[in-house]
Parts: sequence; C-alpha cells; structure tokens
Amino acid sequence: MSSLVSDHPSSNAIPLDKIRYNEQGLVPAIAQDYLDGTVLMLAWMNKESLQKTLETGEVWYWSRSRQELWHKGATSGHFQKVKSIRYDCDSDALLITIEQVGDIACHKGERSCFHQLEENEKAAPPADTLSGLYEVICQRRDHPVEGSYTRKLLAGGDNKILKKIGEESAEVVMACKDDEKEAIASEVADLFYHTLVALSYHHVDIKDVFRKLQERKK
Repeated sequence: MSSLVSDHPSSNAIPLDKIRYNEQGLVPAIAQDYLDGTVLMLAWMNKESLQKTLETGEVWYWSRSRQELWHKGATSGHFQKVKSIRYDCDSDALLITIEQVGDIACHKGERSCFHQLEENEKAAPPADTLSGLYEVICQRRDHPVEGSYTRKLLAGGDNKILKKIGEESAEVVMACKDDEKEAIASEVADLFYHTLVALSYHHVDIKDVFRKLQERKK
C-alpha cells in the first residue's frame, strides 16, 4: 500500500491522477482511527473532495445521495483530522487514518459505522488486543461479575493494584535477566494487564496512553 500523505497533508503530496476512479468518478475511502486501528466508516471521494482533504487536513467526502461535497463534521462537529492517506496496490481504494473529533463517526451516534452484530455474535471484534482487554476491564469495573479476578483487584483499590504492578515489574526484570523468552512474554503480559487495571481504576482512557506513545515516535 502506497502512502499519499503523512502528518502534514498538502495538495502537492499526491498525484491525484494516479488514483483510479470508477465510472462515476468516485473512489471508496475507509476511515480508520490512527490510535487503535478501529475501522470507523466507509464513504466515497471524488477528485475534488480528495483535493480539499489534502488542502485542509480535514476529511471531505462526496455524498452520493445529495450529489455534493460533504465536509465530515460540518453539522455534527465530529470532524475527521487527517493523519495519513494511503492507496492500495490497484490505486482504486483509499485508507485514511484520522483523529476522530468527539469519537463518533457514525450518523447514528455510534463510534463506528460497523457497530451492528450478527445475530449469534456476542461482541464486536476489538480494534486491537490492548483496547479490547481495557474495554473488558472497564466493564468489570462498571458491571461487577461475581468471581471475577479483575473485579477483586478493582475492589482492593490502589494498594492492591499497585502491589501487583510492583510484583509483576520485578518478575519482568528477572525473566529478562534470565533471558527466558517465553517467561518474558508471559510476565510482560501480566504487567500490561495489571497496568490496564490501574488505568481503569483511575478512569484514564487508554487512548490517552496511545497519544503519549505517538509522541515517543522520534
């Protein structure tokens, strides 16, 4: 997949004529959260909307129903700020990583347009393992389940949670010192889990952590 823009979009960053539009002059564009990878929506762009997206750094689509340019968020306030744009190997589809203002992309008030589940599906697939695990931990916090280890940790408060983080940190150090790869993976997983419990206990959104990690890319 080829990159069109990164960080600072500009109208000169992409050869617009390279994109293969369909008979109606449109190309499908997938919007994806730049922090956790959640697929937020699928819409359409034409050459003009792509040009405006590159010029403004905010996403513009083409509304097929209204037959006009559509500045995402102009009425709802849920703007989409471009982080990067890529096109696929056939140059006939776009992938736009964005910062979703208000964390709502769907016109039905959902975070993602892909929120509907199959009849027998219990839950939507997580955008990534950490986000999915954090979501479960928050569910245990808000809706206690009898016998849940996570709930017991949360009920124990800071002292119990921080004690476990200290223990797991020490075990990570020992596993690394012994160069035991399987043990390192297992102990780091335990440390991640207990750290996520601490985040949930203090009501810190994991996305805030992802944003800080983005800043470490130097």
